[in-house]
Amino acid sequence: MTFIESVPIPRPFSLPADDTLAGARGEAVAGLPGSLEIRDVTVAYGSTVAVRDVTMAVPPRSVTAIIGPSGCGKSTLIRAVNRMHETQPGATVKGSILLDGVDLYAPGVDPVQVRRVVGMVFQKPNPFPAMSIWENVAAGPKLLGLARRKPELDELVERSLRRAAIWDEVKDKLKRPGTSLSGGQQQRLCIARTIVVDPEVILMDEPCSALDPIATLRIEELISELKAQYAIVIVTHNLQQAARVSDRSAFFTLGDHGSGYLVEEGPTQDLFTNPRNRLTEDYVSGRFG
Repeated sequence: MTFIESVPIPRPFSLPADDTLAGARGEAVAGLPGSLEIRDVTVAYGSTVAVRDVTMAVPPRSVTAIIGPSGCGKSTLIRAVNRMHETQPGATVKGSILLDGVDLYAPGVDPVQVRRVVGMVFQKPNPFPAMSIWENVAAGPKLLGLARRKPELDELVERSLRRAAIWDEVKDKLKRPGTSLSGGQQQRLCIARTIVVDPEVILMDEPCSALDPIATLRIEELISELKAQYAIVIVTHNLQQAARVSDRSAFFTLGDHGSGYLVEEGPTQDLFTNPRNRLTEDYVSGRFG
């Protein structure tokens, strides 16, 4: 038995004590947690609608790429999924975003709990600047009470760093600042920090755009490994990256109304080789974007 398999971790997500919600959440697709559904979602900043009327599904244990030109609401949409959007003044979300049948915007659902089970990795690596490598990964479990004693925290930190494919590079320098690592290592550290609290969905907003080609390849390899356990959504402008790492793709563009919208989604190979919509064909063939 490997170290990773031998260290159990409690499920982190706690919904309100409501039998209906709890029962709905248990009915995951094919018995697997991490089934995400976006239904008729419109996201706005005050009177400015960033993305409108989005309906799409993200299956568990898969990678879904969100592609499209700049300004069409891709990042805004995933920020709405883990309820970061609402931290902006005047931000609104209409429609339903469901995880395993539970509306993440239902009354009584704690946004902090949502962000535990729907993790986010940002475009620019953002290790906590005043913390060591060890502290960066241990911070979540300590804050959330998943582990209290140092031996337990040590196990969780090592487990997550191994799963993020960075343990061998940092195991002898865990007390050094997270910011002392290279850009690619920092991004893998941030991934370790995300998975240590055992989410069901990982959202990645252009996670390789600030990295060199070698670091990008390592992150892409890591994404392919992590999808065995998580539903992953990656926003990317890199069509080659979407083709390499994703199982499904969703193409967004700007409408005449100035808001982003979903043109089509489907298996990545189909969307890239046999798109149903002319706009999709023009984008993936490089005619615009």
